[in-house]
Amino acid sequence: MNVAAPHAVVFDMDGLMFNTEDVYWHVGSAVLRRRGYQYTRELCHAMMGCTPRSAFQTMIQWHALGDSWEQLAAESEAVFVELLDDYLAPMPGLLDLLAALEAAGIAKAIATSSQPRLVDVVLSRFQMQPRFQFILTSADVVQGKPDPEIYLKAAQRFGLSPPEIVVLEDSQNGCRAAAAAGAFTVAVPGEHSRTHDFSVAKMVIDSLEDPRLYELLGIKG
Repeated sequence: MNVAAPHAVVFDMDGLMFNTEDVYWHVGSAVLRRRGYQYTRELCHAMMGCTPRSAFQTMIQWHALGDSWEQLAAESEAVFVELLDDYLAPMPGLLDLLAALEAAGIAKAIATSSQPRLVDVVLSRFQMQPRFQFILTSADVVQGKPDPEIYLKAAQRFGLSPPEIVVLEDSQNGCRAAAAAGAFTVAVPGEHSRTHDFSVAKMVIDSLEDPRLYELLGIKG
């Protein structure tokens, strides 16, 4: 692949496009506080990038909770929506990067582990849906990240081979999924994922504003 002229770019959503990992931190803290437990960074890292089922099963096992993952997911979703107006914001550089990709005519998609309703709630606040060729969520896969299924499906939807797409991810699980699919994987660590292992990524950058990303994609800032 000529990475200077990629055929398509696939974005993770949580923590990569938006500061939703900050919101999820408040959500996880609230949900566990109601049960007499503390939400730790270790548990946060174990849940990050996973499908809702896998993430909440991890929470249940971590604290031997009596709830089902569906109960925790529903409760967390309600808290998440309540907090969005106070906390949600695009990550630095996102809007400029999207505009630069559009100016260059490079196709783009989203591949997220989040549930469809939450994806719609987040993206609709910034009228983002029309700017992407397609959006894949947890409902579109059987196996969540770090399994490569979602990125294999993304490449298939584009009609491309995985090495022809660039994937932007902020978590270890997401990078493992993209790399296992064979995509050109770029890690963009956030505050909640700086200690993750990004050794499988082809490139690790500071933010979506990083000039190295623009150089890789062959676009102008």
